[in-house]
Amino acid sequence: MRGSVAFPNASRSYDATRVAVRFWGYDQSMEILFIIGAEVLGSVQPAMAPEPKGYLSAFDAHRARICAVAARVYERRRSGSYDLLASDFEMA
Repeated sequence: MRGSVAFPNASRSYDATRVAVRFWGYDQSMEILFIIGAEVLGSVQPAMAPEPKGYLSAFDAHRARICAVAARVYERRRSGSYDLLASDFEMA
């Protein structure tokens, strides 16, 4: 049975292949991968610098909101990993 997701680990990394930031949540002992693309980060922080350091800074500046959205996405969909979409932030 799936519970709720928590984000106790503050680590995140830039994924050059996907031009995205990867971060992890945990449902008890199960690790869950979340990915937020640069385009989505740009909608969250329009003044973001279009480079890896800018993507990570934008993520850090909006971590609480991004994690809240990720938790809602996790509750709605079952998947091995979760790509956060711009539409996921429309109601956040």
